[in-house]
Amino acid sequence: MLGFYKGKKVFITGHTGFKGAWLCKVLVNAGAEIFGYSLEPEEKSLFKVAEIEKDVKSVFGDIRDYESLKKAFDEVQPEIVIHMAAQPIVRESYKNPRYTYETNIMGTINLLECIRLSNCVKSFLNVTTDKVYENKELDRGYTEEDNLKGYDPYSNSKSCSELVTYCYQKSFLGEKEIAVSTARAGNVIGGGDFAIYRIVPDCIRAAISGKDIEVRNPNSIRPYQHVLEPLFAYLMIIEKQYNDIKYADCYNVGSDLDNCITTGKLTELFCKLWGNDLKWVDKSDKGPHETKTLLLDCTKIKKTLGWKPCWNIEKAIEKVVEWTKCYSSDGDVRTCMDKQIEEYLLKDLE
Repeated sequence: MLGFYKGKKVFITGHTGFKGAWLCKVLVNAGAEIFGYSLEPEEKSLFKVAEIEKDVKSVFGDIRDYESLKKAFDEVQPEIVIHMAAQPIVRESYKNPRYTYETNIMGTINLLECIRLSNCVKSFLNVTTDKVYENKELDRGYTEEDNLKGYDPYSNSKSCSELVTYCYQKSFLGEKEIAVSTARAGNVIGGGDFAIYRIVPDCIRAAISGKDIEVRNPNSIRPYQHVLEPLFAYLMIIEKQYNDIKYADCYNVGSDLDNCITTGKLTELFCKLWGNDLKWVDKSDKGPHETKTLLLDCTKIKKTLGWKPCWNIEKAIEKVVEWTKCYSSDGDVRTCMDKQIEEYLLKDLE
């Protein structure tokens, strides 16, 4: 699959983030020309730790700044565009709702305007979230036909991003034969995530410091998956629709339902694989509303594109622990990433 990307010009927004850094590594290994537009990375970020900056051409700017974004976009003239820039944290969205909406909605509009006014793009993917759905705490997975109605400012703004993308596709991009898809991914975990208010980074910080892991929502159920799972799904969508626009659509990308577990179970698994008598404690803090149960039905992408998840939840946590122990012992994290990407590719071919 990755052979398709050799020599392709790929423009990625949010490339300095956790998922963006992993995506850059995958695509650079595939021989693509990567151009990124994003805020400057934090000093403690995967982008910095794995020295991704030496692999890509970056413009550091705010996705809300249309003039800056358009200048960078026009200089590149990309044929593939992947939109990942976002304010991605639910709790942060309660603290800064205006910034969240500006980034997640106007940022999307700004990028779509760049694409609308261009003649170079053939394939565009907007990466959103499983939280775009009107959540009714169902015990079944949500399908792409369910209502878009995110509850909190983050989820709601991503629902709006989906609707804006749909409008641009129908009003402008379709007539230019630009393939447009959105991908709604479940909760992503992997080595190199240093974000706040996320369970796996919380586990890692506690493990490295020798403290107990404090878990805020131990009974919430999520479709956890290793970061390589959605990334390879994104790349499959982009390639398929590039070659045949009939594949352009909206797709759920998540783990199989038997790998959707509670946050408490996930933390127990992390403790088991980390060792050293690591423990977790229930610190339910009655914080802002978060969905208790969120499951995805990924039948559509499986049947339409032939994608399937390769690593179960235990393998995903194992890879998080492997990367983190490499990092905490001053090992070569770039080589560790390359090994995990190669291992995933081999499993995907089975």
